[in-house]
Amino acid sequence: MTMFQAQSAAVQGDAPHGPFTLALPEADALPLVCDSPHSGTYYPVDFNAAVPLQRLRGGEDTHIDTLWSAIPKVGGTLIGATFPRVYIDPNRMLEDLDPELLVAPWPSLLSPGEKTRLGYGLIWRKLDATTPIYDRLLSVAEVQQRIDRYYRPYHAALAEAVDTAYQRFGALWHLNLHSMPNNAYERLKINSPHPLADFVLGDRDGTTCEPGIVDLVERELKGMGYTVARNDPYKGVQLIAQIGRPAERRNSLQIEIRRPLYMDEATKVPNAGFATLQRDLALLSVQIAAYIRSRI
Repeated sequence: MTMFQAQSAAVQGDAPHGPFTLALPEADALPLVCDSPHSGTYYPVDFNAAVPLQRLRGGEDTHIDTLWSAIPKVGGTLIGATFPRVYIDPNRMLEDLDPELLVAPWPSLLSPGEKTRLGYGLIWRKLDATTPIYDRLLSVAEVQQRIDRYYRPYHAALAEAVDTAYQRFGALWHLNLHSMPNNAYERLKINSPHPLADFVLGDRDGTTCEPGIVDLVERELKGMGYTVARNDPYKGVQLIAQIGRPAERRNSLQIEIRRPLYMDEATKVPNAGFATLQRDLALLSVQIAAYIRSRI
């Protein structure tokens, strides 16, 4: 087994060091906090899904935390979930829960969104349009345990990093890091007149991030030969909506990468493009750091 094959393997059980990884700045600290909420590959033993592990892995943003590993080297903080989003998704509101999943009523008001209706809410109900994840209903207690053991610790770690940076510098740039399947439009039931871009930058239509950093990221990526779209088809969900308040110098940008650029979607094994993309993201990280440094 190669190093990359070992990195792509999923594990049954919790990660040995908890529900998230935390890489602190290795250079002079900047108010740059990055998080990868969907790259976890440790599948808790109480998942009890009705589909094989390999199928469950279709929801992973596998290797995204590794691809962006240069962030601490330029002075940023990098946080990554170790648990899978199909088990519980830290990029959803707690109220974004599908009541059809539960054996009993939830004790507080729920507000499921459109993606939850499609099966991709706080707790995923489907892998795709035709594949249910469970052959049972979930108890309120087991969902609450997922929230307490995984969701809340991840959010607490991210909030601490964000608040610490903002209090120190009076400004914040947060990057919410993801990858997207090559059939993203199909999964979202969108008829697009053009192919999926290599990168999608989401700022909820300009409401979560000042334009300068978005322009820089787009310009640098295009200069490297990648195609870039904004808010199409992903605008960003809870984390950037919660963190991004540009009027207060709190900026949050979601970055999606098309998965075939760096891995085989079926096996999760990095492909020949992995090293090139990792190098390009390291170069981009240097430019992002320089931009932030010029504004603090």
